[in-house]
Amino acid sequence: MHMTFGQLLRPVAASLLLFGATSAFAQSGDREFLPLYQQSVTGNYVAGQQALSDLRTAEASRYLTAAAEAAWDDPILVERAFIGQAVDGQIGRAAATAKHLLTLDNANQLAQLVVAAEALKERRYSAASQRLAGMSQDSFTAITGTLMRAWALVGMDRADEADQLLVTLGETGLADFLVFHRALIAEASGDQDKAIRLAGEAYENEPYVARIVEVYARVLANAGQFDEAQQVIDAYFNQGLTHPVVRNVAEMIERGQRPGVFAANVQIGAAEMFHGIGVALARDGSRDLALIYLRLGLYLDSSADVLSLALGQLFDEAGRREAANEVYNAISATSEMKPTAVVRVAQNLDAMGEREEALRRLGNIVATNPEDLDAVSVLGDILRYDEQYSEAANAYTKALELSGGESPADWRFYYVRGIAHERNDNWQAAEDDFLKALELNPDQPQVLNYLGYSWVDMGMHLNRALGMIETAVAAQPRDGYIVDSLGWAFYRLGRIEEAVATLERAVQLMPNDPEINDHLGDAYWKAGRRDEARFQWNIAASVDEEGNVSERVAPKLENGLTEETSTDPVAEEDDEPLPEV
Repeated sequence: MHMTFGQLLRPVAASLLLFGATSAFAQSGDREFLPLYQQSVTGNYVAGQQALSDLRTAEASRYLTAAAEAAWDDPILVERAFIGQAVDGQIGRAAATAKHLLTLDNANQLAQLVVAAEALKERRYSAASQRLAGMSQDSFTAITGTLMRAWALVGMDRADEADQLLVTLGETGLADFLVFHRALIAEASGDQDKAIRLAGEAYENEPYVARIVEVYARVLANAGQFDEAQQVIDAYFNQGLTHPVVRNVAEMIERGQRPGVFAANVQIGAAEMFHGIGVALARDGSRDLALIYLRLGLYLDSSADVLSLALGQLFDEAGRREAANEVYNAISATSEMKPTAVVRVAQNLDAMGEREEALRRLGNIVATNPEDLDAVSVLGDILRYDEQYSEAANAYTKALELSGGESPADWRFYYVRGIAHERNDNWQAAEDDFLKALELNPDQPQVLNYLGYSWVDMGMHLNRALGMIETAVAAQPRDGYIVDSLGWAFYRLGRIEEAVATLERAVQLMPNDPEINDHLGDAYWKAGRRDEARFQWNIAASVDEEGNVSERVAPKLENGLTEETSTDPVAEEDDEPLPEV
C-alpha cells in the first residue's frame, strides 16, 4: 500500500483543530468568581485560536499559555499552549509543556516528538530513541518520529540499525521518500558507496529538486567523481532552474573541491528531515503543523538558512509580511541564502506599499551582484507594476542574457517582457516575445490568452486567436480573465449569442472586474438587451478604481453603443500571413 503525505497528515491535523472541545476548567471553591474565571480562560483560548489561525504566533503563544495556566490539568488547553509555544519557536518551553501534557495524555505523539527533539538537541540520543521507540507507524507524526529515531541511532553509532528501521518503514509505501534520508544517513556514517547508490536513486525519482541535486552532486564530488557531479549540476541548470544550495556546490565542484559531508552531525540530518516534511505539509495546507516542523528544524540546526527561507515563505503565504521580513532579515549577511532573502524582503516591502524602498533595495542588489537572476527578474516585475515599462523590459532582457534564453523555463521572461513592450506601445516587439514564449512552452495558458486576446482586440488573426484562447480556457476553466477573452473573441467574430453566454460565465467568476462587466454590457447591447447592458455598464463604472473603464462607459450609459463607442465585430476571414509559433 502506498501512503501519501495527505493520508498520513489527517490524524495529526485533526488534533490541531480542536476549536470546540469542552474543557474541565480548574475547580474553584469561591463560586462568586467562577463566571469571571471561566470568561478569562475562554477568552484567552478563543483569542489564542484566532491568533494561531492567522499565524500571529507570539499572540497565540501568550493567549493559549494564559488559558492553560489557569487550567493546568486540562489536557486540551495544555495541548493548545504547547502548540502555541512551538509555532512561536519557543521549543525549549514547548518541550517543558509537552512533558506535562504527557502526564495528562501519554498518547500525544506530537508532544513525544518535541520532547525527543529536545533530547536529540542535547545529544541524549538514547533518551530520544527510547522516547520514540513505542510509536506506531499509522500516523504522520509517528512516521516522522521513526525518522528522527533513525538519526538518534546514528548518534549511538548504530547506523545499520537506523537504515533497517527506514527500510522497514518504507514497506508502508514510503520507500521512494525515505531513500533520500537513507542516503544522508549512509554518508553521515561513512558508507560512501552506499550513499552514492541511495542518493542516485533519490535523484532518479526527483531529478529537479534542489536539495536532492545538491546532495547527489555532493556525495559524488566527495568520492572524487567530479565529472559525474558536474553532469548532475548541468542537468539541473539546463532546465533553467537555479537555487543557492545548488550554485554553492557547483562552485566548489568547479574548483575541484570536495564539498564535505552534508549531515556533518545528527542534528543537521534531523533538521533536514523537518525541513523536507515541513515544506510538504505547507504545500498540503497544514500551516500550523508545518510551522512547528520548520521551527523544530531550526531548533536543531540554527544555521540552516534554507529552513529560515521556508519559514519566511510560510509567513508570506499567510499575509504576515512583517513577520516574514523579520525572519529574512535575521539571515546572516554571509549566508548563501542572503541574496534570496533580501529579494523577498523587497517583494514584501512592495506588497506593503513601500515600492520606492523595494526598488531601491533591488537596485542595490543588482548593482552589487549583476549576475543575480532572481534579483534582476523581481526588479523587472516591480518596475512593470510601477508602469516603468522600458526599464522593466531592459531588466527582463538582462535576465534572458543571464539565463541563456533558450530553456523551457525562460518562457516567462519572454512573456513578461512582451507585456512590458505591449504596454509601451511596441506591439511588434511584444508579439515577437509572446511567440518565442510559446515556442518554449506551446501550451502555456497565460501566453495563449494574452496573445490571443491582443489579436482579437486588434482584429487580427481572429480564427487562430480563438483557437488559442479556447486552449487556454480548457487548461484554466475557472480563470475569469481567460474566459472573458474567449467571450470577447466571440463578440469580435459576431457570434453574439456565444459571447453573451461566455461573458456571463466570466462575470460569475470575477463579478467585480470592470473590464469584464463592460464587455458583457456591450454583448447585451448587441443582443438587443438594452436595460441589462446599461446595468452592466453601471457595475463596470462603480467597481472601476482607476477610472479608465468609467470614462469609457460614460457615453454608453448616455447614448448606448454608437459608432464612436462601439467595438464592432469583424469578419472571420483573415488573409494576413500568420506568425509562426
